[in-house]
Amino acid sequence: MKLFAHSLPEQSKDNWEPLEKHLSSVGATAAKSAGAFGAETAAKCMGLLHDIGKCSAAYQAYIGASSDGTRRGPDHSTAGAKESVKAYGALWGRLLAYGIAGHHSGLMDSGKLDERLAKSVEDYAGWQAHAGMLPEKAKFQSMPVGHNANAIDKSFSIAFLARMLFSCLVDADFLETERFYAASRGESEPSRGGLFGRPHLDRVRAHLTAKRNNSTDLNRLRGEILDHATSKAALEPGLFTLTVPTGGGKTLTSLSFAAEHALHHGLRRIIYVIPFTSIIEQTAQVFREQVGLSDDVLEHHSSFDWDRFEPGKGSDDEREGADGGGKLRRDAENWDSPLIVTTSVQFFESLFAARTSRARKLHNIARSVIILDEVQSLPVHLLRPCLAVIDELAKNYGASVVLCTATQPALRVQDQALPSKTHNGLPEGLDIPDERELAPEPKALYRQLRRVKVDWSRDPVEDADIAARFAQQPHMLCIVNSRAHARELFAILREQDQAGAVHLSTLMCAQHRREVLERLRRDLSNGNPVRLVSTSLIEAGVDIDFPEVWRAATGLASIAQAAGRCNREGKADGLGRTVVFEPAGRKTPPMIEAFYQAARPVLRDFQAGVLALDAIGEFYRELYWKQGFDALDLARMPDGEKLAIIPAIRAGASRINFPFASIAQAFRMIDDAMAPVIVPFDARAEAAIHKLRHAPFPPSHAQRTLQQYVAPVPVNTRNALIASGVVQLIRPDEYGDRFAVLAQTRAGVLPELYDHELGLRLDADPHARSSESNIGF
Repeated sequence: MKLFAHSLPEQSKDNWEPLEKHLSSVGATAAKSAGAFGAETAAKCMGLLHDIGKCSAAYQAYIGASSDGTRRGPDHSTAGAKESVKAYGALWGRLLAYGIAGHHSGLMDSGKLDERLAKSVEDYAGWQAHAGMLPEKAKFQSMPVGHNANAIDKSFSIAFLARMLFSCLVDADFLETERFYAASRGESEPSRGGLFGRPHLDRVRAHLTAKRNNSTDLNRLRGEILDHATSKAALEPGLFTLTVPTGGGKTLTSLSFAAEHALHHGLRRIIYVIPFTSIIEQTAQVFREQVGLSDDVLEHHSSFDWDRFEPGKGSDDEREGADGGGKLRRDAENWDSPLIVTTSVQFFESLFAARTSRARKLHNIARSVIILDEVQSLPVHLLRPCLAVIDELAKNYGASVVLCTATQPALRVQDQALPSKTHNGLPEGLDIPDERELAPEPKALYRQLRRVKVDWSRDPVEDADIAARFAQQPHMLCIVNSRAHARELFAILREQDQAGAVHLSTLMCAQHRREVLERLRRDLSNGNPVRLVSTSLIEAGVDIDFPEVWRAATGLASIAQAAGRCNREGKADGLGRTVVFEPAGRKTPPMIEAFYQAARPVLRDFQAGVLALDAIGEFYRELYWKQGFDALDLARMPDGEKLAIIPAIRAGASRINFPFASIAQAFRMIDDAMAPVIVPFDARAEAAIHKLRHAPFPPSHAQRTLQQYVAPVPVNTRNALIASGVVQLIRPDEYGDRFAVLAQTRAGVLPELYDHELGLRLDADPHARSSESNIGF
């Protein structure tokens, strides 16, 4: 009897997709993806089994009936999970069952998987004829489960393999279903990105040759750093460090190494992981326009990650129809691109995700060069899980990972900074020998590139005192710890009518910030006054240069980032000045307090060289040891319950009992939940908003455009704005609260809630003001 995987209700059954063909295609595509890490056999099994539940008469009746897309079909994924356990036992069978059972609803906790394996399902007899011959169990013995022991915990490897296999399955299922529906409409297969290759390397080389400039000592030194790093491209893939002071050309150096290393070893793509969207926009623009990589650069912003705000159905639903319904809606990129520029949030949360849309990309991370820029920004409360996944990618998935920063956060074993309970009392960390440092003599570089003197003001400083200093300095930057403080300090400068007073924070959409920064650079270049008050977003690699910078109390890494905006090009007579101060009458935000407390003894004891490598190493030893072992793995569930991720994985490893869904909920790089508000800032934004309102499905190009027009606000604040009508939802019946847009008063005019100097105005709401005082970007 002929059975079908997907139907075309308006066409003859001769055009429907046979179940046998779908299972075979998904199995082959999943196996090809898993070939990057030697797990073809397991991925093929998952593809062959994932939809065998569609053999049931109930499911065939369901896809044969006309539907408006709202009726939920019978469970068709539990059957494959059951057969996986029968065929491959409690180890391999159960490992595959997580992905098979969750290939629509997402990875689940072990208890939920047990319920699925025990439940009764529709009769799917005869599935073998459609799935074909499954690989023998003996072939699983050569599978790469922890072939190289993970430096943080060896049990991490098997849980991570389950994630990577899940990624292969869900991406293959998506691609093959997409391919079928495209063909049914007479369309060619959608084009996709591809791999990094010789043409890309040639463009990188040409750009670096054109950029090389030996006109100054600084430029010659940058060239030496780049050449030294590039000379190490032939080293075996694995873990590297790149420790270069701000101003040393870190971005181009890492690009040169990554490109040469990728081509030398046949690595598939380059992934830049950057903490903040401001530097992502800047870096992606450089790669796309200046280097000439154009559309081969995929820019993925977690700040505009619609799927994160979509209510999860947790179901086995798969809508049918010619338009593909929910199954074919592009909720997430699968990172099939030669060069990806993304956020730390998107990268690490995806590696611990349970949702299918977020997990699709994981298999494409294998055998890539991963540049972890500003690696010191890894959150302390997730440090051990982050190190475990970094080590796993390098040791068992053929990736090269470069820890790239001006303030290397003492993550190596030999740094002796990470306390341990499981390494016989000895410190733990990543095994990165000194010869895998890509920069030449980092300590000497810090001496050669020193352009700033750091002063620590031990007495609290009033806003009026800062304003007075601004009045004396026509070119000065002050970085504070919250958006509320930035607004209030800027208001003083504006009241005093100080020339060139400017405000910058993420309450301004990215396009607005870009326009402001372009104007500031012109004014600085022309010698016009620039008195800038900003949140920490200015520290994220923004290439702007002031002779004097003030930085509110924070950790040493952030102080170094602030100092990177001071005398950046070495133009000042002598050294530039960076002042660290405690704002009078303001508590240091809780998320910053521990970092400042660890910085205080270093500021006291290393006054002559606070930003030298020895001082930075001491800061991280102080930070990590004071926090303690348990604090380095302290995720929290939405209800506030603590979840130690590595111990939770270790506890279930022997019986393949993993809390995948719980880990995904708890693993949040940023504790304060933020939600996007789209700002109709200009005609381009208005056009994209119009397309969202009227297109059958949210166009991917409109969503990408609107990445530049988002202001993140606390979730409860956005809810209040929606309730008041100031923010309106686009088609809430279809998309829930995914698309929230600031309402306009009349065509072409922004509402009063958006200020052209301050951005989104939340200061009128006392509750929002309280939230804003703890948000520092």
